[in-house]
Amino acid sequence: MRRIPTLFRLAARGVLREARRSLLTASAMALGLALLMFTRSLADGGHEDWINAGVRMGAGHVLFQAPGFRESRSLDDRLSGKQAGAAMAALATLEGPLAPLATTVRLTTNGLASSASSALPVVIEGVDPKTEASFSQAAQGITEGRYLEPGDRLAAYVGRGLAERLSLSLGSRFVLTAQSTEGEIQGQLVRVVGVFRTGLPEVDEGLVHIPISTARSWLGAGDAVTTVGAILTTSRVVPEVVQAVRFDVGTDDIQVLGWREAYPELDAALRVDDYGDYVFLGILFAIVALAVLNTVLMAVLHRKREFGVLQALGLTPAETGFVVFTEGVLLTALAGVVGMILGAALTWGFFRNGLDFSAFLSEEMTFGGIVIDPVIVPEFRMVQVLQSFVSIAVVGIVASIYPAFRATRIDVGEALKFE
Repeated sequence: MRRIPTLFRLAARGVLREARRSLLTASAMALGLALLMFTRSLADGGHEDWINAGVRMGAGHVLFQAPGFRESRSLDDRLSGKQAGAAMAALATLEGPLAPLATTVRLTTNGLASSASSALPVVIEGVDPKTEASFSQAAQGITEGRYLEPGDRLAAYVGRGLAERLSLSLGSRFVLTAQSTEGEIQGQLVRVVGVFRTGLPEVDEGLVHIPISTARSWLGAGDAVTTVGAILTTSRVVPEVVQAVRFDVGTDDIQVLGWREAYPELDAALRVDDYGDYVFLGILFAIVALAVLNTVLMAVLHRKREFGVLQALGLTPAETGFVVFTEGVLLTALAGVVGMILGAALTWGFFRNGLDFSAFLSEEMTFGGIVIDPVIVPEFRMVQVLQSFVSIAVVGIVASIYPAFRATRIDVGEALKFE
């Protein structure tokens, strides 16, 4: 134990003696760590943007529905007014970072939209205009007219694709047809007050918003809803929120879904993107490991005589290996500090307003059923910094083990002959 400070000094001297080689290796590791931090923050920021766009296109990060509604999409599987109230009360108990940013209720059914020129199958959503205006991405994609207002009764908000295919314009009337809760086919005349565009053809051609009061009266649904949805501050708190509200609701008659269960296509697309990131990071780690391995191993091979002399003066093979291992650790630590500073500067200094990829996109790109925003804002978190540093440190330490083992196998007699 008394020799440990001496061994550390020997290791530090070895790193400084080969200053150019050590600097090149540390620079490669620091650049790798900075690149790792930036790519992870960019990927996390992009994923959060995509999730936020997806849940706003859908019904939120957390959904309350009747069991079976996701499969049937039928008004037979609906929540009563009392159940919807219980769901809203459970959301209202959440505080701090778990508290929802916005909530809404919807009465959703499949139906038919028909005009004098054509008829198309559509998803009809009865919504609360007051809450939906700040909740839905469709509500924020107005191209003509306006969104629904609380005083509206026979108003409809339609996608541009649907308006074009049915030859509709502002003020045009058309008929919505759907099955009521009594099992009868009912029609409802509505008038276009606004047109939206999301960039997704299936949404722009197949979604109609009408006031929920109109939908309930037309379909005989009373005060029922099919979905209660909530937008949260971040997708990372969804599991905790789902667990909390399930406990508060406390009944099997209300199904609580997180965004992963509610939007499996988006979840699958994000997982595929993550796998691609893991491949890139694996290649990056391999390059860093080879750089460390090369530097430390070459130090062993070129300093056999030095290590032989040290062992002749009393160092044990294990202590010689410890010196070599410590050189690799010192290089990793130096690179880690520089890399974290460089990575933070790269993320915060150059891209704090987002990285704009619009120049590389000739048209809108979709991803997992959403339109990708070409401006990606990196998401910087301390846990990312720590994870990146630990990852690089583990790679550097593991890469130093073999050269250290080689140093323990040096033959003193042969080493003293070595020039």
